[in-house]
Amino acid sequence: MKHSNLATPLVTALALAFAAAAPVHAQSNVTIYGIADVGIVGERGGADGNVTKLTSGPAASSRIGFKGTEDLGGGLSAFFILEAGYSIDTGAMASSTMLFNRQALVGLKSSAGTLMLGRQTTPYHNTLVAVADPFATGYAGTIKNTFPDWGTNVRTNNTVMYASPDVRGWNGDVAYSFGEQAGSEAAGRQVGTSFGYSNGPLVVRFAYNHKNNDVVGTPTTPAVIRGSASNKLLAANYNFGVIKLFAAVGIDKGFNAAPLGNTSNPFGGVPPTASTDGREALLGFTMPLSTGTLMASVMRKDDRTAFNQDANTWGVGYVYPVSKRTSLYGVYGSISNRNGAGYTVANNSEAGSGDRAYNLGLRHNF
Repeated sequence: MKHSNLATPLVTALALAFAAAAPVHAQSNVTIYGIADVGIVGERGGADGNVTKLTSGPAASSRIGFKGTEDLGGGLSAFFILEAGYSIDTGAMASSTMLFNRQALVGLKSSAGTLMLGRQTTPYHNTLVAVADPFATGYAGTIKNTFPDWGTNVRTNNTVMYASPDVRGWNGDVAYSFGEQAGSEAAGRQVGTSFGYSNGPLVVRFAYNHKNNDVVGTPTTPAVIRGSASNKLLAANYNFGVIKLFAAVGIDKGFNAAPLGNTSNPFGGVPPTASTDGREALLGFTMPLSTGTLMASVMRKDDRTAFNQDANTWGVGYVYPVSKRTSLYGVYGSISNRNGAGYTVANNSEAGSGDRAYNLGLRHNF
């Protein structure tokens, strides 16, 4: 078993419990892993004035996880992942209601593909991270500034997901999340899928997300009928060696299709309205520079509703590796809102409070 000096007594106790419960043979293993990420975040332009703070996870959410595999023979293996977020600036758990708020799943893997059951990330979010965003959904330049990567667009409970094997560069996945509301199979359920091609320097992927927003009534409360929401995303990147280019377009329709990251009316005045019919586009790049990596992107939000609350945003940053597992970073992001739009410069862990922000931080993988 691998371990880290960063493990808390709780983590140590959990690790010992897993080790005691696991069969002791060569085909089974458990690994502890994680990220410790912290940065100074400065936010400007919000109604509450300038904010400067120490934040956990501007680049990538601080986390600690346990993963294990067991060889079942015949090319079949079982595995699990349990992953909890935490705040390195305070030591608090990221969620007050869930221990493993990031991932909690068990699965089987063979040459026929991978089956996973539990709490996990959606195909839509995975496509944003791995294909669409030069910032990998982190830092002040995150794609979350305009693309709807919040709430159940990111993670879902009660989910069954199948991921196909790679066949000549092609692969796909499909996820189904049970709504688990008595009296209705449809209310609250969510379906997602993605498929794409990856070969050499080219990666292309399409993702689709569909969720039912209805809430079943009870003897004392009426049913809430909100209809369904959908997200479509086409993303690609191409690595030329001297530069890696990124492009993405998204289409969102329906109630809760594009929830705002900051819902507290960050700029004052008339509260902004989350778009129920919108488009997004991104162009960006990463480029080796000296011993580090330069990242940049521009994005456009096109709100097709009567509110016409559009936004333009850009971000630029630099990541400097101190070692194989540790890096320093500096990033700046800016948004221009129109017609009372409420988009804020976020980072991986926070929605942000203004239309400009910078991150200066340190990230360590273990």
